[in-house]
Amino acid sequence: MSLRAAVLAAGSFAAIVGAGLLLAGTRGPGIPLLVVGGIVVIGTVLESRRYRKTPPAGARWEPTGEQFEDPATGEHMEVLYDPVSGERRYVPADRSTRG
Repeated sequence: MSLRAAVLAAGSFAAIVGAGLLLAGTRGPGIPLLVVGGIVVIGTVLESRRYRKTPPAGARWEPTGEQFEDPATGEHMEVLYDPVSGERRYVPADRSTRG
């Protein structure tokens, strides 16, 4: 289970327990559990959109000729370069994109 999935599960559980407590008439702990659980779920879902990297408009990816093996995955990687922005991108060598 990934960390993201675990956080979503914990937030959902807290929100459900909070809603259940509110329905049972226990407002004291129900409201904070519902609010905090909801914030955790919404924050986790929106976080993936916030930090998604989009290429600059008009990026022209050119191969640099550099290739290496990713130490974390063991996958063969290729380095692409955009001369306009100076950004470098690391993509699997078998599916490198140039546009």
